[in-house]
Amino acid sequence: MAAYDEIGRTYARSRQADPRIAAQILAALGDAASVLNVGAGSGNYEPTDRRVIALEPSMTMIRQRPVGAAPVVQGVAGALPFIDRSFDVAMGTLTLHHWPDLGAGLSQVRRVSRRQVFLLFDGLVRDGYWLIDDYFPAVWELDSERQAPTVAMVGEHLDVLRVEVVMIPSDCTDGFGCAYWNRPEAHLDPVVLAGMSWSSQLAPQVLAEGVEHLRDDLETGRWDERYGHLRSMTEADYGYKLVIAGV
Repeated sequence: MAAYDEIGRTYARSRQADPRIAAQILAALGDAASVLNVGAGSGNYEPTDRRVIALEPSMTMIRQRPVGAAPVVQGVAGALPFIDRSFDVAMGTLTLHHWPDLGAGLSQVRRVSRRQVFLLFDGLVRDGYWLIDDYFPAVWELDSERQAPTVAMVGEHLDVLRVEVVMIPSDCTDGFGCAYWNRPEAHLDPVVLAGMSWSSQLAPQVLAEGVEHLRDDLETGRWDERYGHLRSMTEADYGYKLVIAGV
């Protein structure tokens, strides 16, 4: 499990909810009057027009929640301090790969909510990503990435109703792992990199070598020779899925 007391320090600056992704999540929540946001972090994608309770283990993340955000309880998914069926929907965005026991967490989520909505990265459907494949291949050695839950794994614990592809816009405002797929220069910014959990888990030397490799390829034009066509695209599918489950 990623230690967000250490790696989540720049989230308030680098991770702002993207309005297009937010609209897709909001539509999936439907008419739910009460929502539990599990692994809520700094509060991205929480609806503001209904009763919301956030649950987050990291005090570093809790301290970055903005004034006026939903009330937050410090806790973990595997031991939710709520009675059965106390929420219409439980949601989570890019959090499942940090849960130490997926089955226990999803069992708890299912216990306290009627429906579930989770945004996740399904590595099994990825076509490859230049940033990782060419510059930071050590990412695939990290447990949080190599063992990241797939849609199929979530389906072993929840009654999945449908799965939606979440397209990543070319000007995505939420700096998660694949957000800058056609803006390679962004990865030269240490604040941007620090907002991605995988980069924060790499050894400093490994991270520095990858950044310098990318910097050199940008300066020489090698990156654009290989991937310049991405700059003209407006959105792309990099394996992000919205899983809607329940009854």
